[in-house]
Amino acid sequence: MTADVLLSARQLTKRFGGLAAVNAVSLDLWRGRIHAVIGPNGAGKSTLSHLLSGDLPPTEGKVTLASQDVTGWSPERISRQGLGRSYQKTNIFAPFSVWDNVHLAAQSRAQHPARWLRRAQDFAATRERCERALELAGLTARRDAIAGTISHGEQRQLEIAMSLATAPRVLLLDEPLAGMGQAEAERMVALLLRIKPDHAMLLVEHDMDAVFALADHLTVMVNGQVIASDSPAAVRADAAVQAAYLGEEAEHDHGH
Repeated sequence: MTADVLLSARQLTKRFGGLAAVNAVSLDLWRGRIHAVIGPNGAGKSTLSHLLSGDLPPTEGKVTLASQDVTGWSPERISRQGLGRSYQKTNIFAPFSVWDNVHLAAQSRAQHPARWLRRAQDFAATRERCERALELAGLTARRDAIAGTISHGEQRQLEIAMSLATAPRVLLLDEPLAGMGQAEAERMVALLLRIKPDHAMLLVEHDMDAVFALADHLTVMVNGQVIASDSPAAVRADAAVQAAYLGEEAEHDHGH
């Protein structure tokens, strides 16, 4: 496994009864690159995310994270191995401040058996991680705001800050731009580009403009299977993809 491939999936399959929701999918996530997965509803994109994060065990196949076989591990154990995750539905503690949300996330990562020996260093290191996460997410000025009262876009930024506070190497982002207006979407795109150099990222997203602005590599899924996986330009030009998914949108873009 190349040093810069941080997460690798091989022949991942998930069957529910007779249905293969994900069918023999392989992919590599590289540090400093955003790998987007697109496809119509029911294509298996979210199921794929759940398999990579340990939220679902695969029926077949293998997941390797930071050179460690993590297939079948619990989500908590995979998270400690360096995987951060954001979900379709925002996963924040609404009554707490922005800072407290990020601090709670950071502390979840800092459990040591000899904790009493390391408390002072841990406290400083955790605090520093939180400050950095808030800064990267563009939320430093909102640190004292109550999470439930900030805008939808800021809540999505907060969720990413919480993920960053756990010091992940790999980030799985499930529709981070869902429900956003243009200004919020642009802020989120800028945030993802800011954190890209230090992380390997998987992006499941419906917003095609954002996908083509962000993705270094694009995988298209239909009915649980990969029908194309290449550079965004190559995927956009792929006749099979246009027929199955991009359709009129791709033809419309031809005019530009």
